[in-house]
Amino acid sequence: MGEETETIEKVMTMEDILSNTSVETNTGASNTKQLRSKKEKSLEEQIPKGKPKSGRIWKNQKQRFSSIVKTRGTRLSFEKKQKLRDDLKRVKEMSRAIKAQKEAEKEAKKQRRIVNLKRAEENRKKSEVVQVITNTAKLKKIKKKHLRTIEKRDTLKL
Repeated sequence: MGEETETIEKVMTMEDILSNTSVETNTGASNTKQLRSKKEKSLEEQIPKGKPKSGRIWKNQKQRFSSIVKTRGTRLSFEKKQKLRDDLKRVKEMSRAIKAQKEAEKEAKKQRRIVNLKRAEENRKKSEVVQVITNTAKLKKIKKKHLRTIEKRDTLKL
């Protein structure tokens, strides 16, 4: 039992056959496993996959989140950050000023429209032809259609 015989086994993988390189013996077993796993990963990336069973050839094979390399954006210096903040403040202030100006123009237009409508109504009243009916008994004889057109007015204001 004290004697251990080492047997040398050569394990040939597809990569080894394709690249015509021989695999190391059991002496560096841990190193070969690491090299093999790295080679397998690199070969998996290089060898194109066949047509998927689903037929959706445009879909990529999913990656694990741990394998995805995320890059953080380049960090800006304090001066650049301050400049960006100032620019943003200036842009916001300008947009507020523009909005306030548009609102003021809209309000002025509204007021001008109201004034114009009042003036038009006054002009219409001034230009009316008024006929004073002194004999109210005539109103009973007038037809209903004509009565609808008759309006009461206070003639003292005019």
